[in-house]
Amino acid sequence: MPKMKTRKSASKRFTKTASGRIKCKQSHRSHILTKKSTKRKRHLRAPASIHESDVANVNRMCPYA
Repeated sequence: MPKMKTRKSASKRFTKTASGRIKCKQSHRSHILTKKSTKRKRHLRAPASIHESDVANVNRMCPYA
């Protein structure tokens, strides 16, 4: 059976931690930052983790991550 291909867009967005959880970058952090408060931008720095309902889809897109 041939190897499964990794979706390159998903491999750039998601990383798997040592405990097996999947983390990603938070949204609303790329542009129009002047109107957002410093506290809001600081809290957006922390990586977010994927919801349990989406884990199967991400694992299917990145089989070898």
